[in-house]
Amino acid sequence: MTGMWDAQQYLRFGGERTRPFFDLIARIGPAEPGYVADLGCGPGNLTQVLAQRWPDAEVIGVDNSAEMIAATSSAVEDGRPRFVLADIRDWRPARPPDVLVCNAVLQWVPDHDDLLLRWADLLAPGGWLAFQLPGNFDQPSQVIVRELAGSPRWRPLLAGVKLNRQAGDPEEYAELLARPGYEVDAWATSYVHILENPRDGAAHPVVEWVKGSALRPVLAALDAEQGEAFLTEYGERVRLAYEPRTFGTLFSFRRVFTVLHRRADPSPS
Repeated sequence: MTGMWDAQQYLRFGGERTRPFFDLIARIGPAEPGYVADLGCGPGNLTQVLAQRWPDAEVIGVDNSAEMIAATSSAVEDGRPRFVLADIRDWRPARPPDVLVCNAVLQWVPDHDDLLLRWADLLAPGGWLAFQLPGNFDQPSQVIVRELAGSPRWRPLLAGVKLNRQAGDPEEYAELLARPGYEVDAWATSYVHILENPRDGAAHPVVEWVKGSALRPVLAALDAEQGEAFLTEYGERVRLAYEPRTFGTLFSFRRVFTVLHRRADPSPS
């Protein structure tokens, strides 16, 4: 059995995975927030970006993976940002936060609508909540995982494994969060990544991508030999779904974004 999260594997496609983060935080407005939290911070590389953007703010990263928190040491400079091992569902801020960021995490949190409402209410007046998560549950990379996990060969071993729950549509998050005193901007973007084709019998690039995210609970539930067998079967089907081109392998990935602003003056203009 392997660990649930592997920071090195997750960062293998760091450029592609971080692009949505920058598209998300570009919509956050405050110039000088005092308290910023990155919820589900992973290895902390993007928490460091928040600390650099707002050098005078207290910036904290929160994650429930000991492996990820252990990897955050390289993201700390002069004591910033600070990292905490905790479940984002249980974490409570030391004071009302000015910015809450949650990047590519909520797909692992069942019934996260209630959590989003609570986070919105935690914000300081004028505060911001920004989150994005995958919305590609119907794509082959995800469908194949679910089909294999439910197949006769693997169902007995994976019956209790919880696969990630993908995003709702932007309209759903807008309807959930928009109310008097709160402004909501919600949208979806499909990124078409061109991944480098495998060389010398290496694993398919889509397999390597999914190994860092959606396949983690599967591999964590299997021993090493079983995990390799699952990856082999998964890879065979992925190669049929994502045929390499001469220039690389096309991998379409849809993401859903929401940015909420709690107005400092809630009265209508």
